[in-house]
Amino acid sequence: MRKRKKRVAIFLILLLVCLCILGFLYINKTRFFSNTNKSLDLISDYGYTISKRDSKLMKDHFELLKTELSKKKIDYEKYAEYLSELFIIDLYTIDNKDSKYDVGGIEYIYPDHIDNYKLKVTDTLYKYVEAKENRKQKLPIVNSIELLDLKETKFEFNEEDYDGYEVSLSWNYAKDLGYDSCGTVTLIKKDNKLYVAKYVPEVEE
Repeated sequence: MRKRKKRVAIFLILLLVCLCILGFLYINKTRFFSNTNKSLDLISDYGYTISKRDSKLMKDHFELLKTELSKKKIDYEKYAEYLSELFIIDLYTIDNKDSKYDVGGIEYIYPDHIDNYKLKVTDTLYKYVEAKENRKQKLPIVNSIELLDLKETKFEFNEEDYDGYEVSLSWNYAKDLGYDSCGTVTLIKKDNKLYVAKYVPEVEE
């Protein structure tokens, strides 16, 4: 009798574990089973990627960056321009994101600050983004972007001074939903690679 009860208890525990796993997979089915996040191209020396779900605008600017970074002598102002544009396009094209936790622009952020960046975006810009499988809301898609100004700068980051660039941009959406449309991206240069160190959205006058 005791053995039978023990077997039943073990069976129920295993059943509960299986149900928990299935529930987790169902909740995250887009993340685990979707092919839209599959990488289409990679700039291997820099770790920049482009995926199937990314917009044509994003893919076009990725090609510009890839071409520049393949040169023997890189024009760092062009590098800064293209990287800043990719960062903004990815951050503000929210329609293709799976959920509020699927934050755009992460691969351009300085590695030590990725967690803080993600937390800040999920608490602000992405705060009310619904999960894609049940989404009814309209979300922004950046369809054009323009460089306004680019200048060299010195920037203190992690208590160190870095050479960098300050890049001012403006952008438009497929449909205006009231999101930011201009801002300034500050990039720092470390070991011949540029990283987004700061981003400040600006209110158009």
